[in-house]
Amino acid sequence: MAGSATNKVALIFLATLAVVVRCIEGNGHVEFDDYIKRQERKAYELALQTYVPNPLEVVHEINHHVHLLANKTESRRNLMKIKTRDRKAGMCEYTNPIDACWRCDPKWADNRYKLAECAKGFGRRATGGLGGPIYVVTDSSDEDLINPKPGTLRYAVLQDGPLWITFGRSMVIELQQELIITSDKTIDGRGASVYIKGGAGLTIQYVNNVIVHGLHIKGIKAKLGAVIRSNSQHFGKRTRSDGDGINVFGSTNIWIDHISLSDCDDGLIDVVAASTGITISNCHMTKHNDVMLFGADDTYTKDKIMQITVVFNHFGQGLVQRMPRCRFGFFHVLNNDYTHWLMYAIGGTSNPTILSQGNRFNAPNNDAAKEVTHRGNVKPEVWSKWQWQSEYDRLDNNARFVESGAPITNLPFNKGLIMKPRDGSHADRLTNYAGALTCIVGKPC
Repeated sequence: MAGSATNKVALIFLATLAVVVRCIEGNGHVEFDDYIKRQERKAYELALQTYVPNPLEVVHEINHHVHLLANKTESRRNLMKIKTRDRKAGMCEYTNPIDACWRCDPKWADNRYKLAECAKGFGRRATGGLGGPIYVVTDSSDEDLINPKPGTLRYAVLQDGPLWITFGRSMVIELQQELIITSDKTIDGRGASVYIKGGAGLTIQYVNNVIVHGLHIKGIKAKLGAVIRSNSQHFGKRTRSDGDGINVFGSTNIWIDHISLSDCDDGLIDVVAASTGITISNCHMTKHNDVMLFGADDTYTKDKIMQITVVFNHFGQGLVQRMPRCRFGFFHVLNNDYTHWLMYAIGGTSNPTILSQGNRFNAPNNDAAKEVTHRGNVKPEVWSKWQWQSEYDRLDNNARFVESGAPITNLPFNKGLIMKPRDGSHADRLTNYAGALTCIVGKPC
């Protein structure tokens, strides 16, 4: 930023003491300066455009892709997997249609943009940095929050326009404050072992079209806030961040794929403030209490446009609850493997619509925690009207999914044409490679 512009911003800050941005709190409390207010308005307009009036069209589409892959593989060896072998490239195996799109190409590193064609579900339109240059992160430091050093991840995510961000080597990045990601970015950890660890987490606020792929996010801490740059034209005083691994706030067309997450101060992945068009896929989550929060406030009715796909994830050891915990919107929970929970798996309040299909729910041995679902302290006469539906789920160890409401059947096409979901007995294979992958350049991933 030019010196005159910097001085002008500083004078405004000192004169008004009003450059307070957002505080990601459990109650969704937010304070804004004028620049952020403009961002909020634009983001909500885009969210309304992204919203799908009939979400079952998207449900049908992703189930169709799962079955196409299943039929292809079962015709060969009656297994929900494909193996390819090349003497030079080595062996590759993929088990779901997202991975089938790109993983077994030994030249994936020469065509990283191929990943932008692979999203499914409500985040299917996310292309991230497609069309922009590749930027290689070479420096793991995070010292300057206003004018970050070239070569750092913070510098990369603040650049204008589309950018495909990769890493020149394996590294551990300890963020001093939340990393604010701008629109049209891909963070692509393939080819390196990249840990976001021990500091702040990732923030995707009032932006559009972001892909986050192939990272380890662990031990994220709450931070008191600081003056932080949020894009090339703006910086301001950010208040406290709660310690989410990834926080999606008022954003659209977001795809989070192949991330390993554990042990954060707040949520592993939180999606709030009328965010929509989101897919969370192929992630491995462990060692955490409040895993995923979709909607943070029972009075924030704008979250009715929230539409999220949760697919091919492994909810593993040490998890307690909120996988996810939902409010208001439409949530498609498909072909995930729930091997561990201590309290419950899927919860919600404020009349969310939850369609659970083809998941495997393995209940804990505790008889008091056998129920998959949880509706807080809401009275049955209220929640009985909420549409929570289970189809083809596998319920192991006496797990119970308590359904409610009318069947989810408001379809614009003949019901007989709907592709049934792959049943829950396949969930362990569909999620076999959940989490950050070990990808070597020149070999299938």
